[in-house]
Amino acid sequence: MDLIADILLAAGALGAGFYCLVLSRRLKRFNDLEKGVGGAVAVLSAQVDDLNKSLQSAQQISDGSSKALQQLTGRAETVAQRLELMMASMHDIPEAAPQAQPQPQPQAPAAEDAAMAAAYEAESQSQDADQPQPEDGKPSGLMFVRHNRSQNRVA
Repeated sequence: MDLIADILLAAGALGAGFYCLVLSRRLKRFNDLEKGVGGAVAVLSAQVDDLNKSLQSAQQISDGSSKALQQLTGRAETVAQRLELMMASMHDIPEAAPQAQPQPQPQAPAAEDAAMAAAYEAESQSQDADQPQPEDGKPSGLMFVRHNRSQNRVA
């Protein structure tokens, strides 16, 4: 009976040793830095470090842009205040006294636009006769056209 117990005890010890050997090999493959989970953890750790660096640089850039935008907004507000003061001061200027000369009859908007376009082109041709024509073939004529606001309103 002692002999059978010793054989079973030895067999159990050998089985436990073999089981420990198999688990050890599996654990080494699992923690392998190139193929296993250890490699994946190492790669993810490197990516987290890169993302942290990118986030810090993006925060610095956005802080700089925010400061520049605040400065530009401040400048725009001061210019707007100056323009408001200028507009307010324009109301204080007295209007010119009406002249005794008869006012010409108002022309139709289309005729007025045509007269303005003709006068502008005649003036630009006399002043810019020595300038060359643009290469893209676009005519250099009337740039802005005055529109009658009453025609543009939608009921």
